[in-house]
Amino acid sequence: MSAELAPLTTLRLGGPARRLVAVDREDELVAAVRELDAEGEPLLLLAGGSNVVIADRGFAGTVVHVQTRGIARDGETVTVQAGEPWDVLVNRTVRDGLAGLECLSGIPGSTGATPIQNVGAYGQEVSQTIVAVRVYDRRARRVEELPADALGFRYRSSALKGRDDRVVLAVRFDLREAQLGEPIAYAELARALGVAVGERAPLRDVREAVLRLRGGKGMVVDPADPDSVSAGSFFTNPILDADAFAALRERAAPADPPAFAEPDGRVKTSAAWLIERAGFARGHGEGRVGISRKHTLALVNRGGATTAELVALAREVAAGVRERFGVDLEPEPVFVGHEW
Repeated sequence: MSAELAPLTTLRLGGPARRLVAVDREDELVAAVRELDAEGEPLLLLAGGSNVVIADRGFAGTVVHVQTRGIARDGETVTVQAGEPWDVLVNRTVRDGLAGLECLSGIPGSTGATPIQNVGAYGQEVSQTIVAVRVYDRRARRVEELPADALGFRYRSSALKGRDDRVVLAVRFDLREAQLGEPIAYAELARALGVAVGERAPLRDVREAVLRLRGGKGMVVDPADPDSVSAGSFFTNPILDADAFAALRERAAPADPPAFAEPDGRVKTSAAWLIERAGFARGHGEGRVGISRKHTLALVNRGGATTAELVALAREVAAGVRERFGVDLEPEPVFVGHEW
């Protein structure tokens, strides 16, 4: 019997799967993947559903719905099961006086997805605190632990992204026992807290400020907020080499595009800035999909939409930015059953 997938995603989009299997323990997850691999059955892992765009025709295989739970603390080290909701973890670490995740409050999705995407916000990334990820290697058919230096973390990506041969089972974080959070690195958050960039603030204050900021942008899942029916930021911020950024500045003149230096000498700029100045304002779109009224980077399902409609809007925005600035935007969520 087919299973509807749209209700399992924050976009509320996507067709059915041939079958849905729910697992709530790590050993069940490994066993399910092994069995499906042995059968040669196409397999899709789905947990929080916050970073996925599923095609209207759905998925012609079995979806394993990862609902594993568990947070184990050993001093300043926390090991978390892949299906644990991310914000449940962040709230608990803040409550327990463990610094390192507080700026990542309110992000929807599961803990197991965070190392794949190297989730980050307001100056923090999970790569700063992850020390190891336990995975099931589908090729070797064994469980193994990957240290942080084997994960190839980079901006919104890792060595786990774009491949399906390793299933994340659990993530281990090294945090810092303290009542004050890490130094605030993001100017908007510093202003919200009334501190200078580089200063520290109480963990609970940081969490509450981040939740307010995210809520004001429709970036906290809220049944009462239609602007939260999204996959979060749909596009990543472009990272350009020196020549490409110089060309962007020339095309943007007299405006000056945002510039953030990368360690390798390249420059990161703002996708939101490019989108807005290419003529796509908040609230753009008159149909069942549109740009959020609260955040330029979020594409929203206003009700009754199709994935095809959402992707068409995304392509319209990307084409507009390419024509105006010569910069290619890349989607952040994972596409299932269709290509970008």
